[in-house]
Amino acid sequence: MTSHKAVTLGLAGTGRIGTSHAETLKNLPNVADIIVADADPDRARTVATKLDITFAPDLDTLFAADLDGLIIATATDSHPELITRAVDAGIPVFCEKPVAADIAGTLAVLDHIQTSTVPVQIGFQRRFDAGYRAARAAIAAGSLGWLHTLRATTLDPTPPPADYIPRSGGIFRDCGVHDFDIIRWVTGREITEVYATGTNQGDPFFTEAADVDTAAILLHLDNNTLATVSLTRYNGAGYDVRLEALGSKGNAIVGLDNRSPLTSVEPDYTPSSSPAYPGFMDRFRNAYTEELIAFISVVNGTLENPCSPTDALEAFYVAEACELSRHEHRPVQITEVRR
Repeated sequence: MTSHKAVTLGLAGTGRIGTSHAETLKNLPNVADIIVADADPDRARTVATKLDITFAPDLDTLFAADLDGLIIATATDSHPELITRAVDAGIPVFCEKPVAADIAGTLAVLDHIQTSTVPVQIGFQRRFDAGYRAARAAIAAGSLGWLHTLRATTLDPTPPPADYIPRSGGIFRDCGVHDFDIIRWVTGREITEVYATGTNQGDPFFTEAADVDTAAILLHLDNNTLATVSLTRYNGAGYDVRLEALGSKGNAIVGLDNRSPLTSVEPDYTPSSSPAYPGFMDRFRNAYTEELIAFISVVNGTLENPCSPTDALEAFYVAEACELSRHEHRPVQITEVRR
């Protein structure tokens, strides 16, 4: 990292995740400047003033700066335009997932950038978490034997705001897509078939948006490994994201530490005195930092893109198949939704 060129990065979007990225970048070596812009200029100005970084009043001003890279942390519907605009200008891109709101939009972006050599890194931060990396290494080394079962969980402690749900894409595209991506990445295998179901017992706005607040998914991988994914918006004990990789010789468990919101009722169990993770920003703080460090290496040409738009598309296909499965109450092959 220390041998890298100091870079000037643009940051579009200063909401929660964008502001967090700006704070992280501010403390990284070899970041010469961060220029921030937002659809709400006052919000961007406030962040720039607080962090002593550069404010751009609009996106045109941001793109007119001499940027080495662009970080996109705006609303999903703006991602395609910003990605293609940056690539056309020769600016390497880091974009929070998803590439676009749906498969058609994702394919349109891929079609637009397919002949370009400008890298576009998509934000699936779990790939940079130490636990998931250790599980991937153990599987690749064969120390677990052959995998028979994977169990993944993404359990949010409280639901997002009601107005977010209708534009979220649904629990599979918004939430489960992280599990689908990390299962592919950790195992190096493809998901071939899904069976998904879901229920609502919480706030009525999920039902009103034709979404569910809790879901269970069974996945078949192309080597006959089975995987289950559990999702919910109502895990009152805390933020619980784990992966269990179970093999013929051993296992690897990601996310099992003294802040995991799990309570044993065994009589000899000693509860942890550490508070449970309240949300994804705390659980994956180090992973978000490593992800941005990787992007700076991508910008400098010293690292291959660790998460391409094609990777994002594959995870999106799985989410799409889950939605179809839930509605039609049947197993769905990924080939049914692939375009």
